Amino acid sequence: MKKLFTFIICALSLQIVKADTIGRFAASYATIMQQDTNVLLPAVQTPVSIYQNNIYKRRLDSIQQEVPLDYNGYVQAYIDNYSRRRDEMGRMIGLSKYYFPIYEKAFHDAGIPDEIKYLSIVESALNPNAISRVGAAGPWQFMSETAKVYGLNMTEYVDERRDPIQASNAAAAYLKDAYLQFGDWLLAIASYNCGKSNVLHALEQTGTHDYWSIRELLPAETRGYVPAFIAINYVMKYHKYHYIVPQTSDLAIATDTVMVSKFVSLSRVSQALGMTLKDLCVLNPSYRQQLVNGTPAVPRKIIIPQVNEERRSILDDAIADLNAPIRTPKPIQYIAIATPAEVTATTAAPGSALVHITKKGDTLAAIAVKYNVKIGDLLQWNKSLGSNVTLPLLPGLTVNIGRG
Repeated sequence: MKKLFTFIICALSLQIVKADTIGRFAASYATIMQQDTNVLLPAVQTPVSIYQNNIYKRRLDSIQQEVPLDYNGYVQAYIDNYSRRRDEMGRMIGLSKYYFPIYEKAFHDAGIPDEIKYLSIVESALNPNAISRVGAAGPWQFMSETAKVYGLNMTEYVDERRDPIQASNAAAAYLKDAYLQFGDWLLAIASYNCGKSNVLHALEQTGTHDYWSIRELLPAETRGYVPAFIAINYVMKYHKYHYIVPQTSDLAIATDTVMVSKFVSLSRVSQALGMTLKDLCVLNPSYRQQLVNGTPAVPRKIIIPQVNEERRSILDDAIADLNAPIRTPKPIQYIAIATPAEVTATTAAPGSALVHITKKGDTLAAIAVKYNVKIGDLLQWNKSLGSNVTLPLLPGLTVNIGRG
């Protein structure tokens, strides 16, 4: 009996030591992540297995679909970290109501597993305006060169990396290419972070063909990238067990699309729609200057909140008015040779009018000085431009000089 008692005491002591090791292990990961997000994981030669066969593993096994949701100490460390960030994760759940249906459609069309949509949380925290320290942008954090390869345009007016729909289609195309190359979803996900060449080189060095075998040969960020992805899958599915309360997002869940066929400022569109400019910009993050660069040949879409038929009819009329040709006094005399100092409204031929096409930084006050006209007259001739004479005007607007 004495020997049995001694054995029990020893066994309990081992369990206490093990539990203490687990607690310190998770805490060390959290400390590292809070101090430097670039140092995601310490250098450990093999995945830690002290958490095997517990409730976290069983929960991950129960939600696993096509992508392996492997479980080990690296994954547990990220689960611990994310589950403590309750407000942030609650906000992610709220935002996902808007963004995930977009991702799901793009992935379904491309034949990509649905659960990879959670990768965007790791990439950008569902922020289409996110920009990394190395210049990656948008919800799927595309570098400019990779974006071009996958059909995303970046111009003075638009950055399609920030468009949730187009960026999701590009991300799906990349992941599909990577999976066809590696035949393994975790390797494809790792390559999304560090590039296909890094993954290929690590595979060649080890002669293996799975993420965990090459993990230590990958860049530091990628060593934490896949465990973070698996942990996000867990937290988004089991948030209620960690007292994470979903937050309501301001984004309109149901949306519609209108098309514009000329350059139109989002401020004018927001006025026509009766909504704030901020809310409209959140739904249309790809327009870099809050200017929709539509043309008759290439109309541009604007995402708006969905409305009933009566309200939509009113909106259609408003958009039709925005798309209408710019009306200018006639006859119009366009002068392309003379400089502004040589041409003023007072030197124009009687009965004619001049027009000024705005450039970046132009104001009504500066234009009045430029053409030697009174500000009051300029405001009278251009009532649609508002009354703020010092506010910079959007490029490409027509300013009438003279009555015509």
